[in-house]
Amino acid sequence: MGGGGARGKEFGSMEEFWGFYLGQHSKPATRRWHFAGTLASLVCALLAAATGRAALLVACPVLGYGMAWYSHFFVEGNRPATFGHPVWSLLCDYRMFALILTGRIDAELARLRIHPRLASD
Repeated sequence: MGGGGARGKEFGSMEEFWGFYLGQHSKPATRRWHFAGTLASLVCALLAAATGRAALLVACPVLGYGMAWYSHFFVEGNRPATFGHPVWSLLCDYRMFALILTGRIDAELARLRIHPRLASD
């Protein structure tokens, strides 16, 4: 499996981690899986709040992390950044979600000069 994770790697700032994080999500399919997982977890949280069924909250991390981790292992071919930096990864996931939702992710990838990794990378 390609690409290492962020475990043991030090970052000086959230912005520095952000560049690493997006690099770990270089393939469009990886970002789509993350978007779907984040959306599903948010819907579960809203349903739990609206219906008072706290048990729905269990589905939030299962859906969110399940879809995201699937994409890392089977699409991107790397280790999820959340294993080394869980809080920053969660914050960056929401940032990436917002950029995808607003149609600004391509501009951000271009700004950071991030291109999809090839299978040989």
